[in-house]
Amino acid sequence: MPALAEKGLRAIAPDWIGFGYSAKPDRRDFAYTPDAFIQALADFIQVLELEKFSLVVQGFLASVGLQYALRHPEQIERLAIINTPISSTAKLPWKIQQLGIPLVGDMLTQDPLLVDRTLEGGSGYRVSDQDLDVYRRPFLKSSDAGRSLLATVQQLQLKQSMAEIESGFANWTQPTQIIWGMKDPWLSFTQAQSFAKSIPNAELSPLEEGGHYPQEHWSAKVSDALLPFLRRQIV
Repeated sequence: MPALAEKGLRAIAPDWIGFGYSAKPDRRDFAYTPDAFIQALADFIQVLELEKFSLVVQGFLASVGLQYALRHPEQIERLAIINTPISSTAKLPWKIQQLGIPLVGDMLTQDPLLVDRTLEGGSGYRVSDQDLDVYRRPFLKSSDAGRSLLATVQQLQLKQSMAEIESGFANWTQPTQIIWGMKDPWLSFTQAQSFAKSIPNAELSPLEEGGHYPQEHWSAKVSDALLPFLRRQIV
């Protein structure tokens, strides 16, 4: 984010509903399904009065961002994908699956240390305590953070989302960049390669030392790849 701002780009990084410092509504008030997240994102963008923008997505819930792009292609100027499920071969890792198991998930999602285990399990690197503290804080503040995470995992509907993404991007034409940490233990690099070959105007930027969360450990390299893509003139 600072690197983008220093280059004169306006960057907005909202927390998903149920995460970070966003509201954590009861599932009776928010369904935590992909469609619910897509509508919430649409409402957020409408409030900001963004007519056209570049969308950058990362992580398993970021599949919702890709679905938003497919449903609102006229708003997307460029799309950047960082280690996000993009294929029917993508599977939710056990470390995340167990967070949605009844009773087991109820206990695990109330443990602030799950943040450490998930971030470091997906990256393969130790995350600094300063960064971990930012992720842990909502779980230490209220049990609502754990309940929201439980609901999100249980309602992720990954199989259906991947079907929409695979079929929808067959007709995608907007400039697309795929930045991929090649040491991701959860999402294979072959998914990124196949996806890049399947759509026009796509470029693949592999990060040899990056894991599932390259923005946490190789942020400079992510910025080095992302900035030229975002600033490049579209012809």
